[in-house]
Amino acid sequence: MIKLLLVSATPFEIEPCTAFLKNFKTENVSVKICITGVGMVNTAFELGKLHHEKFDLVINAGIAGSFNKHNIGDVVQVNEDCFSEMGAEDGGKFLSIDELGFAAQCVKLNSVFENDFTKQIKTAKGITVNTVHGNEQSIASAVKKHNPDIETMESAAFIHAANANNWKALQLRAVSNQVEKRNKGNWNIPLAIKNLNETLIELLKDICR
Repeated sequence: MIKLLLVSATPFEIEPCTAFLKNFKTENVSVKICITGVGMVNTAFELGKLHHEKFDLVINAGIAGSFNKHNIGDVVQVNEDCFSEMGAEDGGKFLSIDELGFAAQCVKLNSVFENDFTKQIKTAKGITVNTVHGNEQSIASAVKKHNPDIETMESAAFIHAANANNWKALQLRAVSNQVEKRNKGNWNIPLAIKNLNETLIELLKDICR
């Protein structure tokens, strides 16, 4: 029996997969769902509650913004991310948290789940933010400092928790918008959720074969 934890910031991001699981009959996989709430603090707190539990696989699934490197609707896996805002201002200069000597700003998954199915999913490097970018100057600054592919509000916290708990993990993100001056007319959240959940469901079927 494979014990799996499915993590998402909000229930609507994985709603199609949750509906699928209600009728998914298998003796191979047991799935627990954790809805953390939006943001890195909520993610770290809720996953910290599960530190005593053992899982064969932990999956984080959600939507993301792309820095014009992936198309809307693309599903990517994120194994490397960055707490991009953690640090200190020194006049016009930004000092990262690792430059200050307090912690690592960028994190990588120590134990990435991989099989033939996941090898087909593109990889992406992310940044995790408290304030989603919507200003041209701050976007340019983030790109210059970190050269990210996508941004989320939870990814680095998930990676930190997975590493701390020694979980084998996979993070899937579907692009819902490009990172630009805020324009919801350009977003396509329904497409991102559709593609994300189709990937999740196919992954579960693949694991059970």
